[in-house]
Amino acid sequence: MTELSDRAPELAAAHEQERPARVLTGRLWLGVRIAGGLLSVYALIVVFRPVEALEQRMTFLAVALPLVFLCYRSGWSSLVRRTRGRFRPEDDSGPAAGDPDPATAPASGVAGVPAGEAGARAEGGERGGGRGERPSVADWLLAAASVAVLVYPLLDIDAFRDRGSGSALTSLDLVAGVALTVLLLEAVRRTVGWALTIICIIFLIYAYFGAYLPITWPIGHRGFDVSQIVSQLYTGTEGFFGVPLQVAASYIILFTIYGAVLDFSGASKFFIDLSFAAFRRSRSAPGRTVTLAGFLLGTVSGSGVATTVSLGSVAWPVLRRAGYPREPAGGILAAGGIGAILSPPTLGAAAFIIAELLQVSYLEVLLYATIPTLLYYLGIFLAIEIDSRRFGTRAVEVDAPSAGRLLLRFGYHFSSLILIIVLMALDRSAFQSVVVATAIAFALSFLDPAHRMGPRRVGEALAKGTLEVLPVTAVCAAAGIIVGVITQTGLGLNLSSIIVDVAAGNLLLTTLLAGVAVMLLGLAVPVTASFIIAAVIIRPALTQLGVTPAEAYMFVFYYAVLSEVSPPTALSAVAAAAITGGNTYKTMMMTWRYTLPAFLVPFAFVLTPNGQALLGQGPIGTVLLMAAVSAVAVAALAMATGGLPGVPERLLAAVAAVLLLFLEPVPIAAGLAVLAVAAAVHLIRQRRHRT
Repeated sequence: MTELSDRAPELAAAHEQERPARVLTGRLWLGVRIAGGLLSVYALIVVFRPVEALEQRMTFLAVALPLVFLCYRSGWSSLVRRTRGRFRPEDDSGPAAGDPDPATAPASGVAGVPAGEAGARAEGGERGGGRGERPSVADWLLAAASVAVLVYPLLDIDAFRDRGSGSALTSLDLVAGVALTVLLLEAVRRTVGWALTIICIIFLIYAYFGAYLPITWPIGHRGFDVSQIVSQLYTGTEGFFGVPLQVAASYIILFTIYGAVLDFSGASKFFIDLSFAAFRRSRSAPGRTVTLAGFLLGTVSGSGVATTVSLGSVAWPVLRRAGYPREPAGGILAAGGIGAILSPPTLGAAAFIIAELLQVSYLEVLLYATIPTLLYYLGIFLAIEIDSRRFGTRAVEVDAPSAGRLLLRFGYHFSSLILIIVLMALDRSAFQSVVVATAIAFALSFLDPAHRMGPRRVGEALAKGTLEVLPVTAVCAAAGIIVGVITQTGLGLNLSSIIVDVAAGNLLLTTLLAGVAVMLLGLAVPVTASFIIAAVIIRPALTQLGVTPAEAYMFVFYYAVLSEVSPPTALSAVAAAAITGGNTYKTMMMTWRYTLPAFLVPFAFVLTPNGQALLGQGPIGTVLLMAAVSAVAVAALAMATGGLPGVPERLLAAVAAVLLLFLEPVPIAAGLAVLAVAAAVHLIRQRRHRT
């Protein structure tokens, strides 16, 4: 267990969509932490002393973007070496100093974390031994350029905003806008890879050359010159500085600061200990423990992969002792990890964007997610109960205090989580609620001598809050290219019309196409980026056919998140397989089985009139009834995917689940009848088998 725990940051970085960061040391690492801490302080101050939107977002990016270039490797030298190697196989020279190969370099789940905090340094990852990695001259120049192009407009923000008509842009505006575009593309390439970078470039080419497309094509437009494109992206809040960046500069950084304070105050350890103490004696207890721990850890980590690895490093030895095969154990770990993005009270970054796009409180988005989350975990728990019998697992004695003793001693860690919900219910903004909860978590840390947050820990938590949000910031700012181009060219409405036309106006077929499109998009880009792109392209196709915006956004949200457990990439499953040593593909399939309810329930609240009840909308009686029916449907799915031994029973249970999820009186009655037939067939076959 100790060995896995030590390797957790390395494993997280290896399988996370965000690229491993440099290992910084010495004065540079101190400077990065100071800059990160100051940016966190700025985000906290803005909550109570608001700043004009464009100014706030520019200021935030002016600090965050240079940190990306200092904290993340360029990777260009590795690419050059690999390219040369194709033509000169005999050239086996080592990595260049200052730019180690990501495959062998020391990795970290947090940008810039020093070697001492990230685990063992990979041997030969960098020339210079323990001195850390130094940014190159080019990295410093890119960081300086980032500051210049973002501080320049802030010197006279009102005049800059007034010049945003396009024709009024100065030559310096134009140069700065083009430079920022290039810088953001490079930042995204460093943090999340080439896929999103190429997509952004394609959208820029489309904006410039759209006039050359045949006039009969529905995606053709009049074309825009460089000045018009720069004006759209750089001078207002519809491009780089749009809603996605606003979410990163407010919601996301505040919640990452809160998560960092919880972590430093000992909450993560408490959540894991409590989970192991809660289920002690039954053979299904190890699996249920992992699931509960994943849910609780999700309040600290907003990443499915990070939660999977953090959980797996502790829980895999217990699952192995309980008798779980490697692949099912990996499936449980990945399903529990992805629940971190699906579960209140933090959810994932995309949920914050939904609140901004719908102009509703974040508490309302949490209410949307409550019933689907309960159904998600119900499906996992049922699958675990079934598998514990199928695999013959056994109870495992874990050396941990009793649950009662843990709650009495450390139960105060729950208070800040509850406080967030209470404050939002009292009409306090999500920003103020999480800041107050952060202050409470800080104060409560003094109840545990081992985790008291003195000045040094506070500084580290503030720095961690910023450094963890750097990749998301780069993604959100670059996603502004896509959103800005779609808005400027009208592409979103055109593409949504194409989807509707292909589906011949059929809502079921449109929804199927939408789900496939979002998942395919999620295979190439991170969850946040895939949600943003799908929100402006896929969502209008659904709303054109009568789906409410809330239902459409939540559908897109769930399928964007589920791309992390969808083959062939399934990052959370890949990370889990790396921990358990299981077959990667089989682990993906097991994860897909455990998360199946999350794939089907979104169709229910899009396709059926009563589906909005699953989002907590409508009379309370209807909400409770539809939740109960959906719970029966999830149970039928569990039977279909492993709870019943015979193929006929499984097929009948699957049909029953689908019928029940229509959430209408006649299909519900039919579904219950089919489920009863499945149970009867199962009993008859069992009786024949005994005789």
